[in-house]
Amino acid sequence: MSLTVSTLAVLRPETPEGLRAIPVRTRLVRPGDDLVALVSEAVRGIARTGDVVAVSETALAIAQGEFVVAERVRPSKLAYLLCRYAGPMATISQPESMQLVIDRVGYPRAVYATLVHLLGRLAGRRGVFYELMGEAIAAVDGYTGTMPPYERAIVFAPRDPDAFARDFERRTGIDCAVVDANDLEKAKILGASGNVCVPCVEAALLDNPHGNSDEQTPIVVLKWRGSGDNPLLNRETGRAHG
Repeated sequence: MSLTVSTLAVLRPETPEGLRAIPVRTRLVRPGDDLVALVSEAVRGIARTGDVVAVSETALAIAQGEFVVAERVRPSKLAYLLCRYAGPMATISQPESMQLVIDRVGYPRAVYATLVHLLGRLAGRRGVFYELMGEAIAAVDGYTGTMPPYERAIVFAPRDPDAFARDFERRTGIDCAVVDANDLEKAKILGASGNVCVPCVEAALLDNPHGNSDEQTPIVVLKWRGSGDNPLLNRETGRAHG
């Protein structure tokens, strides 16, 4: 049986009063796990129809085997150079992560983005490198902050998060979203079942109730405890429940 932490009130100006978030602990996720089965077992007795089960993108990626141990990556001189200019909180601040980004886009594009970035800095514009390489950077998550035994694992973006969310809803009857969230008040839904109101769920997860350390809570159950239509679900499917 899973252990849960306290129910948290979602107190954001972007969300209506009445939303609740319940982080749910699981056993350690392993490559090859049936994550739908693992999550559905963890939220049994907690989640029900009308709720949204938010699953960490990292948990899905690990279950799919979408990661590599940093020691298997050999950073180039270009990777060492570029990661020096990344902010300390950036996922590409490690040379191994930067090398994987370079491998995805190719050296010519990486060098071009670097040159344009330097010209932008001279003109007083920041973040050009991220603008040009954003998709490739988003697909690589650095190893800082990941709990053992994955503390040296560089995690990639999960494959087809929409399909996972739809499969979860089909097998459980509960809506699901795969989320990329952090402690910088950023949350992005990478995939969701058809009923999920993506803007509302993203806003509800801005405070990152999943945690970013060793909480071992890759699941957050979002519940509506207010009056009126359920904002977690699209208008045509949302239902109020107490």
